[in-house]
Amino acid sequence: MFFIPDSFIEKLLAEDLPIMDVTTEALGIGDAEGAVECFPKRGCVAAGIEEAARAFEISGARVETFYKSGSELDAGTIFLRARGTADSLHASYKVAQNIMEYSSGIATRCAAMVKNARRASPHAEVSVTRKHFPGTKQLSLKAALSGGASIHRLGLSDSILVFDQHRTFVGGGGEFALKIKDMSRRFPEKKIAVEAGGEEEAVLFAKAGADVVQCERFEPELLKRVIPRLKEINPGIKILAAGGVNAENAFDYAASGVDALVTSWVYFGKPEDIKMRFCAIPNLL
Repeated sequence: MFFIPDSFIEKLLAEDLPIMDVTTEALGIGDAEGAVECFPKRGCVAAGIEEAARAFEISGARVETFYKSGSELDAGTIFLRARGTADSLHASYKVAQNIMEYSSGIATRCAAMVKNARRASPHAEVSVTRKHFPGTKQLSLKAALSGGASIHRLGLSDSILVFDQHRTFVGGGGEFALKIKDMSRRFPEKKIAVEAGGEEEAVLFAKAGADVVQCERFEPELLKRVIPRLKEINPGIKILAAGGVNAENAFDYAASGVDALVTSWVYFGKPEDIKMRFCAIPNLL
């Protein structure tokens, strides 16, 4: 279960409805019964469905969902229907739409990247980073999972990943390599992952005992040469490709033999277009 608390959904609703819906109040339609049906305008991997449903429910509407997040849907496929007063529907539909459109965009891009990677290697993993838009961690990560990706890092507290920015405070690559065993002693249950900026640096860190080497902006051809060298040093080492990895080059990176493709590309792109079709209850088909 991926847990997103009601408090998060309520905060989103409160941003859009801090006091009252002036338009609905001015029209005097608040108590009128109606419904809204949600469907994609083009084929996509739908996501954010459960959170959108909860937004409607918190506002007082009754909800039916016909598909779960992660479902690949054709254009026009109704996956959620909410019924209630005009007040309840207008209080939540735009928040629900935003959640589903942005989440479905991420999920659809993830699915395309995973598909391309696994054409080259059935076991290739696409792992998403923490480089999502601030404040969207929960929705972004759940959307990525819905698209078939895995999570590279939840944040700074769940894993050790040493970047060049960390090594600035330690010294050169050789000085840092001496610290890898110290890090393992201090956090014996954590794997030590290190970003490498070149082939010899990757070899140095593997020899020093790194469990994971993240190869930053290595071209696929370079990875094909580096991976056997690293596996010879430590057959169990995990090798990640990062930096500029996207759906277009996922096949080539996966074909190089890396264990995972690390990406933030999926977060940045066009949202999917989710239609919210309203009708008054007497006119409901």
